[in-house]
Amino acid sequence: MKRTVFYLFIALGFSFISGCGTETTINDDEAASVISNYLDENPEYKTASFNFGEMKFRQNKDQVELNKYKELEESGYITMDVQEQKKVFLSKDSSFVYLIKLTEKAAPFVLEQGNDKAKVKTIIYEMDNDKPVNFVKTNDNSAKVTVTLVKAETDFYPFDNNKGSNSEFITKTYKLKHKKDEGWVVSGEK
Repeated sequence: MKRTVFYLFIALGFSFISGCGTETTINDDEAASVISNYLDENPEYKTASFNFGEMKFRQNKDQVELNKYKELEESGYITMDVQEQKKVFLSKDSSFVYLIKLTEKAAPFVLEQGNDKAKVKTIIYEMDNDKPVNFVKTNDNSAKVTVTLVKAETDFYPFDNNKGSNSEFITKTYKLKHKKDEGWVVSGEK
Protein backbone atom coordinates (compact mmCIF):
# COMPACT_ATOMS: atom_id res chain seq x y z
CA MET A 1 0.00 0.00 0.00
CA LYS A 2 2.81 2.38 0.91
CA ARG A 3 4.57 1.65 -2.38
CA THR A 4 1.43 2.39 -4.38
CA VAL A 5 0.98 5.74 -2.66
CA PHE A 6 4.69 6.47 -3.15
CA TYR A 7 4.51 5.69 -6.89
CA LEU A 8 1.32 7.72 -7.20
CA PHE A 9 3.05 10.76 -5.69
CA ILE A 10 6.02 10.31 -8.02
CA ALA A 11 3.70 10.06 -11.05
CA LEU A 12 1.79 13.16 -9.96
CA GLY A 13 5.08 15.00 -9.39
CA PHE A 14 6.33 14.21 -12.89
CA SER A 15 3.05 15.21 -14.48
CA PHE A 16 3.06 18.46 -12.49
CA ILE A 17 6.63 19.29 -13.51
CA SER A 18 6.03 18.47 -17.16
CA GLY A 19 2.81 20.50 -17.15
CA CYS A 20 4.58 23.58 -15.75
CA GLY A 21 7.10 23.81 -18.56
CA THR A 22 7.18 27.01 -20.62
CA GLU A 23 5.41 26.53 -23.94
CA THR A 24 7.17 28.62 -26.57
CA THR A 25 5.80 27.16 -29.79
CA ILE A 26 4.09 29.42 -32.30
CA ASN A 27 2.17 28.72 -35.51
CA ASP A 28 0.89 30.81 -38.44
CA ASP A 29 -2.47 31.60 -36.86
CA GLU A 30 -0.98 32.65 -33.54
CA ALA A 31 1.65 34.83 -35.27
CA ALA A 32 -1.07 36.48 -37.37
CA SER A 33 -3.15 37.11 -34.26
CA VAL A 34 -0.22 38.71 -32.41
CA ILE A 35 0.55 41.01 -35.38
CA SER A 36 -3.13 41.88 -35.86
CA ASN A 37 -3.47 42.88 -32.19
CA TYR A 38 -0.28 44.94 -32.47
CA LEU A 39 -1.59 46.75 -35.58
CA ASP A 40 -4.86 47.54 -33.79
CA GLU A 41 -2.87 49.37 -31.11
CA ASN A 42 -0.09 50.75 -33.37
CA PRO A 43 -1.51 51.21 -36.88
CA GLU A 44 0.71 51.70 -39.93
CA TYR A 45 -0.26 54.77 -41.99
CA LYS A 46 0.93 57.42 -44.43
CA THR A 47 0.36 61.14 -43.79
CA ALA A 48 0.04 64.43 -45.64
CA SER A 49 -0.32 68.09 -44.78
CA PHE A 50 -3.85 69.51 -44.90
CA ASN A 51 -4.53 73.26 -45.00
CA PHE A 52 -7.68 74.78 -43.49
CA GLY A 53 -8.84 78.06 -41.98
CA GLU A 54 -9.32 81.08 -44.23
CA MET A 55 -8.45 80.03 -47.78
CA LYS A 56 -8.76 81.78 -51.12
CA PHE A 57 -9.79 79.92 -54.28
CA ARG A 58 -10.33 81.09 -57.85
CA GLN A 59 -13.37 79.45 -59.37
CA ASN A 60 -11.77 78.31 -62.63
CA LYS A 61 -8.05 78.10 -61.87
CA ASP A 62 -8.38 76.31 -58.50
CA GLN A 63 -11.35 74.12 -59.44
CA VAL A 64 -9.53 70.81 -58.88
CA GLU A 65 -8.34 71.83 -55.39
CA LEU A 66 -11.76 73.29 -54.53
CA ASN A 67 -13.44 70.02 -55.54
CA LYS A 68 -11.22 68.09 -53.09
CA TYR A 69 -12.44 70.31 -50.26
CA LYS A 70 -16.07 70.09 -51.39
CA GLU A 71 -15.89 66.28 -51.36
CA LEU A 72 -14.65 66.40 -47.76
CA GLU A 73 -17.50 68.78 -46.91
CA GLU A 74 -20.06 66.40 -48.45
CA SER A 75 -18.57 63.55 -46.40
CA GLY A 76 -18.88 65.64 -43.23
CA TYR A 77 -15.17 66.00 -42.39
CA ILE A 78 -15.07 69.79 -42.82
CA THR A 79 -17.38 72.78 -43.03
CA MET A 80 -16.91 75.48 -45.66
CA ASP A 81 -18.44 78.93 -45.25
CA VAL A 82 -18.04 81.59 -47.95
CA GLN A 83 -16.55 84.69 -46.31
CA GLU A 84 -16.03 86.80 -49.41
CA GLN A 85 -16.81 86.54 -53.10
CA LYS A 86 -15.68 88.90 -55.84
CA LYS A 87 -15.17 89.01 -59.55
CA VAL A 88 -11.59 89.67 -60.62
CA PHE A 89 -11.41 92.86 -62.72
CA LEU A 90 -11.10 92.21 -66.48
CA SER A 91 -11.12 88.45 -65.94
CA LYS A 92 -13.60 85.63 -66.41
CA ASP A 93 -12.50 84.12 -63.10
CA SER A 94 -14.13 84.82 -59.74
CA SER A 95 -12.41 84.74 -56.37
CA PHE A 96 -13.86 83.13 -53.22
CA VAL A 97 -12.60 83.22 -49.65
CA TYR A 98 -13.78 80.26 -47.56
CA LEU A 99 -13.51 79.63 -43.85
CA ILE A 100 -12.76 75.90 -43.61
CA LYS A 101 -13.11 74.12 -40.26
CA LEU A 102 -12.49 70.50 -39.29
CA THR A 103 -15.43 68.61 -37.75
CA GLU A 104 -15.47 65.90 -35.08
CA LYS A 105 -15.76 63.27 -37.81
CA ALA A 106 -12.22 64.16 -38.98
CA ALA A 107 -10.67 63.61 -35.52
CA PRO A 108 -9.59 59.95 -36.06
CA PHE A 109 -7.56 61.02 -39.11
CA VAL A 110 -5.87 64.11 -37.59
CA LEU A 111 -2.51 63.42 -35.94
CA GLU A 112 -1.26 66.98 -35.34
CA GLN A 113 -3.11 70.24 -35.69
CA GLY A 114 -1.98 73.86 -35.84
CA ASN A 115 -3.95 77.05 -36.46
CA ASP A 116 -4.27 76.53 -40.21
CA LYS A 117 -2.53 73.23 -40.97
CA ALA A 118 -3.03 69.64 -39.87
CA LYS A 119 -1.16 66.39 -40.39
CA VAL A 120 -3.74 63.84 -41.56
CA LYS A 121 -3.72 60.13 -42.38
CA THR A 122 -4.09 59.54 -46.11
CA ILE A 123 -3.47 55.78 -46.22
CA ILE A 124 -3.99 53.21 -43.49
CA TYR A 125 -2.28 49.86 -43.95
CA GLU A 126 -4.31 46.83 -42.86
CA MET A 127 -3.25 43.21 -42.56
CA ASP A 128 -4.07 41.08 -45.61
CA ASN A 129 -5.80 37.99 -44.23
CA ASP A 130 -5.66 36.24 -47.62
CA LYS A 131 -1.85 36.20 -47.74
CA PRO A 132 0.07 33.72 -45.59
CA VAL A 133 2.16 34.83 -42.65
CA ASN A 134 5.84 33.94 -43.01
CA PHE A 135 7.74 33.44 -39.80
CA VAL A 136 11.13 32.16 -38.79
CA LYS A 137 11.69 31.12 -35.21
CA THR A 138 15.19 32.43 -34.44
CA ASN A 139 15.39 30.69 -31.05
CA ASP A 140 13.03 29.37 -28.34
CA ASN A 141 11.92 32.85 -27.25
CA SER A 142 12.01 34.94 -30.43
CA ALA A 143 10.77 34.89 -34.00
CA LYS A 144 10.69 37.12 -37.08
CA VAL A 145 7.30 37.43 -38.78
CA THR A 146 6.75 38.92 -42.24
CA VAL A 147 3.21 40.00 -43.16
CA THR A 148 1.55 41.72 -46.10
CA LEU A 149 -0.28 44.98 -45.39
CA VAL A 150 -2.76 46.33 -47.96
CA LYS A 151 -3.54 50.00 -48.59
CA ALA A 152 -6.82 51.48 -47.43
CA GLU A 153 -7.22 55.05 -48.69
CA THR A 154 -8.90 57.56 -46.38
CA ASP A 155 -11.06 60.46 -47.55
CA PHE A 156 -7.99 62.71 -47.15
CA TYR A 157 -6.05 60.69 -49.78
CA PRO A 158 -6.53 63.33 -52.54
CA PHE A 159 -4.36 65.70 -50.46
CA ASP A 160 -1.39 63.32 -50.55
CA ASN A 161 1.07 64.95 -52.95
CA ASN A 162 3.54 62.06 -52.70
CA LYS A 163 1.59 59.28 -54.42
CA GLY A 164 4.80 57.65 -55.69
CA SER A 165 3.96 54.10 -54.64
CA ASN A 166 3.27 51.71 -57.49
CA SER A 167 2.06 48.98 -55.18
CA GLU A 168 -1.24 48.25 -53.47
CA PHE A 169 0.54 46.62 -50.52
CA ILE A 170 3.70 46.65 -48.42
CA THR A 171 5.50 43.87 -46.59
CA LYS A 172 6.68 44.41 -43.02
CA THR A 173 8.80 42.24 -40.76
CA TYR A 174 8.16 42.27 -37.02
CA LYS A 175 10.24 40.78 -34.23
CA LEU A 176 8.31 38.67 -31.72
CA LYS A 177 9.49 37.72 -28.24
CA HIS A 178 7.96 35.20 -25.88
CA LYS A 179 7.37 36.57 -22.39
CA LYS A 180 6.34 34.26 -19.56
CA ASP A 181 3.51 36.53 -18.36
CA GLU A 182 2.16 37.74 -21.72
CA GLY A 183 3.03 35.03 -24.23
CA TRP A 184 4.15 36.13 -27.70
CA VAL A 185 4.39 39.94 -28.15
CA VAL A 186 5.84 42.26 -30.79
CA SER A 187 9.18 43.59 -29.61
CA GLY A 188 10.08 45.70 -32.65
CA GLU A 189 10.07 46.19 -36.39
CA LYS A 190 12.79 45.33 -38.81
